[in-house]
Amino acid sequence: MLNKPIEIPGVRIVTISGRIGAGSTSLAKSLSKLFGWKHLEGGEIFWEAVRKKMGLDPKDTDLRPDEEDMLFDEQLKKILREDSDVILETKLAGFNAQNIDGVFKILVVCEDRNGVDQAAIRIDRLVNREHVSVDEAKQEVVEREKNDLEKWRKMYAAGNTEWVYYNPSYYDLVINTFDHNPEESVKLALSALNISA
Repeated sequence: MLNKPIEIPGVRIVTISGRIGAGSTSLAKSLSKLFGWKHLEGGEIFWEAVRKKMGLDPKDTDLRPDEEDMLFDEQLKKILREDSDVILETKLAGFNAQNIDGVFKILVVCEDRNGVDQAAIRIDRLVNREHVSVDEAKQEVVEREKNDLEKWRKMYAAGNTEWVYYNPSYYDLVINTFDHNPEESVKLALSALNISA
């Protein structure tokens, strides 16, 4: 970690969003270390507290009251508007950062050359990272994502079944970890932010 956080002209916060197992956590941790910026993982901070309070499994996002999501959003937006020197990692960070100055939004995907999501690779990454069974990883990747999207489509998109938080139009940079390893992903982010490696 650097003694003094680096300054990026026009950028106070970098958001990193991505589907489970796409590589957003690896990128967030690497950039946090390189920049000397704080890494905030939104789900870990807010959702875990709610989950424990309600006694829910991680996949049970559909059972979480919408009010908790709205409170989470307000806390995220406060960070996005007011904080500096932060790598903010959460699925909705880029979506919530629309029209907020000083925020650079990165989306991490794992898609083949035809743009097809590679869920099997994401599941495998989760197995290796979290040391869970394949079935547990599938449940996390498939069921939790389905529950998240159903809830958020209702809340943010008037029930539009096509809406996804990982729509590239919400982001300043899209990094595909299907054909970029973690080091290459970091280099792509640094290049987009005009930082020499």
